[in-house]
Amino acid sequence: MRSILFVPADSEKKLAKAAGCGADALVLDLEDAVLPERKPQAREMMQQYLGSLTDRSRMWVRVNDMTSGEILRDLAKVVPARPAGILFPKVKGPEDVAILGHYLDALEAEHGLTQGQIRVCAIITETPEAMLRMGEIAKQAHPRISHVAWGGEDLSSAMGAGDPRTPEGAWRPMYEYARNQCLLVGHAMGVEVLDTVYVNFKDPEGLKKACLQSRYDGFTGRIAIHPDQVAGINEAFTPTDAERATAQKIIDAFKSGAGAVQIDGKMYDIPHLKAARRLLAS
Repeated sequence: MRSILFVPADSEKKLAKAAGCGADALVLDLEDAVLPERKPQAREMMQQYLGSLTDRSRMWVRVNDMTSGEILRDLAKVVPARPAGILFPKVKGPEDVAILGHYLDALEAEHGLTQGQIRVCAIITETPEAMLRMGEIAKQAHPRISHVAWGGEDLSSAMGAGDPRTPEGAWRPMYEYARNQCLLVGHAMGVEVLDTVYVNFKDPEGLKKACLQSRYDGFTGRIAIHPDQVAGINEAFTPTDAERATAQKIIDAFKSGAGAVQIDGKMYDIPHLKAARRLLAS
């Protein structure tokens, strides 16, 4: 997934607008975007919306966290609606995902879904506890996890800290560390890694620059908070024709059986070959 657009599950207008925006995935949000008193209504609207679709392959739902008191109510409505996956916020450790996995196992069996059908994107940097247990999260990766993502605002709130960004918009060191940890853990687990939101949806040039940096750093996609961000994210995370041509040249050159090759005056070795194959597979 290149682009993942969050949409409040209790807003028919925003759901309708998001449907045609071209995002690789839509996330119907039952958590932060919905006021506590509207969560029951949001669950019903989510279920009705997903039930109206013949193809749910790009539909995800963000449920409430494990300590919220809402997650079982969420899952009771989410699983029968058969989304492709669940965004699981405020993970504190691998046991949270294991418990979620048990809930999903039981509910999938109850509603006739294939076991393991619903995937999980775990947001792994939103609590101090998770930040201190990154190694465990990587080593005890649950088989349902297909993506990991990160965010700075909830971590900042959990620590009673101020704005996680500088006045210029850069992440402060603690949150840059969280970003890097997410990136490393995701690749250690062998799953896709999503960069967090770019908050200024009226700054397309800034978004483009940030997305290109994300891709170069090793992220595979980015979360969007507005439909206007989707096209820019998709473009940034799609290899250009020139990049694909260079990758093909590298692959062709290695067909000679050499351990290193020269192309247009530059030396390429096995890590470049692996990167070229990965790019063409994306």
